[in-house]
Amino acid sequence: MIRRKRRWRDVLALRSLRSQLLARTILIVAVLLVFIGFLQYILMKDFLYRSRVETMEAQLRTMPMELFRRFSLFAEGASGAGGGPFPQQERPRLLFMPDTSVAVIGEEGTFTDLSAENGLISPRLSADIYEAARENKSSSRRNGDYLIVKDTQGNEQLVIVRESRRPRGNSGDLVQMGYRIGPLRDLLLRQLLIFISLALLALVGGLALMLPVLRRTLVPLSQMVQAVKLVDAGNLTERFEANQGQYEIDRLAVSFNGMLGRLEAAFAAEREAQMQIRRFIADASHELRTPLTSIHGFLEVLLRGAASNPAQLQAALESMHGESKRINKLVEDLLLLAKLDRRPKLELKDTALDRLLLSMKPQLLMLAGARAVTFDLTGAVQVLADSDAIKQVILNLFHNAVQHTEPEHGVIAVTLAAGPRTVELSVRDNGAGMSEEQLGRIFERFFRGDSSRTRSSGGTGLGLAISQSIVEAHGGVLEADSELGQGSVFRMRLPLLVQSSRL
Repeated sequence: MIRRKRRWRDVLALRSLRSQLLARTILIVAVLLVFIGFLQYILMKDFLYRSRVETMEAQLRTMPMELFRRFSLFAEGASGAGGGPFPQQERPRLLFMPDTSVAVIGEEGTFTDLSAENGLISPRLSADIYEAARENKSSSRRNGDYLIVKDTQGNEQLVIVRESRRPRGNSGDLVQMGYRIGPLRDLLLRQLLIFISLALLALVGGLALMLPVLRRTLVPLSQMVQAVKLVDAGNLTERFEANQGQYEIDRLAVSFNGMLGRLEAAFAAEREAQMQIRRFIADASHELRTPLTSIHGFLEVLLRGAASNPAQLQAALESMHGESKRINKLVEDLLLLAKLDRRPKLELKDTALDRLLLSMKPQLLMLAGARAVTFDLTGAVQVLADSDAIKQVILNLFHNAVQHTEPEHGVIAVTLAAGPRTVELSVRDNGAGMSEEQLGRIFERFFRGDSSRTRSSGGTGLGLAISQSIVEAHGGVLEADSELGQGSVFRMRLPLLVQSSRL
């Protein structure tokens, strides 16, 4: 009940889309009806006036003009043909219709009102109008010409002036006929009132019909409102129906679905980032705690008297030095990762990747020890890269292969191949390989497939994460493939520098 009252209050205050559409539609229809009514009034008024003029002209054509002349002579007291006045039985009689006036204007300018006793008083017009009619000017002879004038009694009349002709065709007298326009205006007002009544009924009927139509039309929008209420940070899987038969609503639904999809992906990425940060903090704390605990233990041993024993003192100092080197390496790797996360400005230069690998070959062979190493390098492979950063990536990949292969039976293959647009450097080993779960997390920070062995060799679990950041900073991709018992292969792809860009 409260919701319904609030809804009607919003409708009356024009705060809802439904009420605004309804009000604007009714306003437009009302304006159109007013315009149509005004136009109808003007056209109907002109039609009635011209119809009346045609009727009066038809009446004048059916009346003998000689009768008008005789009546005019009688009214002026003129004599008949015998010199005496008209006899009573010869007195001309005219039957006038109601609301009609007739007057004769003689050639000498005499004005004789023939309807003063039985009809309206004929208004006398200006001499210019009569002169124009007598001279057969088009403005007075054109069919439908009329004047609206007031007589001495204040009645407005529709007046026409036409020239009468004598039998021989000479110019004769003028006949003026008028019609009181009061009845015509009453008819116009009645028609206007009928139109206004019908227009009001149409508006009321349209209002009654528009309310359910608008309510039904806006059902998809109302459903979207209800669906939006269900969307929050914990429920971003809600989607809107994008095929409801209304183009604008469908486009809005598609836009909302796209926005929800982006929000869902953003929240998922944010949750993943938060989980990675938690794992990173936990792993970093664990990595730092291990050497610090070891150093703390050796210091306690020394404080208990081992410092007086040269052998124990030397062993403790060497162990603490090794642990401090691990801490220093870990801190340097963390600082490098932080620097790479801020997208540092690399010193990109035209670099021959095959020459870079050949220059590193002695160092790589030294790292491999007794392992078999093969090189298959494509010549003249140019890339735009920071040579020092790429060297670090190659060392990390090769060192990773060394760590996961046996010293006596290990085989490492380094391959450099150029494609149409990219160059691929791969490092393959015949180690134990990785499971699918390990392969999916291989580039995570502090992740180790074999934590005991990597920790003993001094690894921090950050090498592959650093390598991936460096490669992505060059616009490339670092990928890994592996099978348990079959070894692993790491592939670095970089954009190839074409010959035209080097010129």
